[in-house]
Amino acid sequence: MAQCYPPTRYTAPLRRCPTLLPKRKRERVTGPALKTFFASSNVGISPDEDAREFLGGVSNGRYYQMKKEEKRRILSTDELFRISYLIDIFKALNTPHGQSLADRWVQLPNSNRIFNGLAPLEYVKKGGQFAMEIVRELLEAWIRRT
Repeated sequence: MAQCYPPTRYTAPLRRCPTLLPKRKRERVTGPALKTFFASSNVGISPDEDAREFLGGVSNGRYYQMKKEEKRRILSTDELFRISYLIDIFKALNTPHGQSLADRWVQLPNSNRIFNGLAPLEYVKKGGQFAMEIVRELLEAWIRRT
């Protein structure tokens, strides 16, 4: 007799599993993603070192090649997810605030207990992609509440 698992009591909606993008699709979206990333990083993330960390700690050489040859690069799925999180964060910040605060927000110390007094940029640098997702979800929840 086959053993069955008991029914779950967990009723929260399931998250969709991310689809790993095939190379052809990544090739098509890399140029626009990099263009948007570098435009965003020029206002909210000042030094190139921070921008490199947002991309997952890419090397100097790879980063400057991306900057120079946006259309000829092909980003990994991870890099594309990171850029999409950054775009969503800036989009969420620009919705309730003017652009000047949205551009500075990632660098300002934050009293929200998630950040523990750190600036969101520092929090994301320490926590990587997981922290980016948390910041994005926090901001989206904040927008829905207001």
